[in-house]
Amino acid sequence: MSEWKKICLVKDIPVLGSRRVARAQGMDVAVFRNDQDQVFALLDRCPHKGGPLSQGIVFGTSVACPLHNWTIGLDDGCAKAPDEGCTQRFAVKVQDDAVHLDAVELATLALDIKPPVAGPKHKATDCA
Repeated sequence: MSEWKKICLVKDIPVLGSRRVARAQGMDVAVFRNDQDQVFALLDRCPHKGGPLSQGIVFGTSVACPLHNWTIGLDDGCAKAPDEGCTQRFAVKVQDDAVHLDAVELATLALDIKPPVAGPKHKATDCA
């Protein structure tokens, strides 16, 4: 039996937008709402170059990554052809207009995935 954690109300997520959910460990989870008030949750990381999906454009049941415009399915976390790769999907339950995520999934899934690091690469000896 799943233990559900209340995250927010559906109305707290912008239509065709998202809201980030911080976790004690691991990367944030992005919770998306489309124009049909469907709610989805994915790890906030594009499978391509790690772009923040929460900053992407939501359309239908997809989100476009803001870095390279990859289309990621909100229902399965997978890139649409011809692109390949998936990001972690999280179970969502909407009850009485409240959005809930599975607490066990939040605490255990995709903890080993690191956020991308921006900027030029440096050797340890290059830093002053």
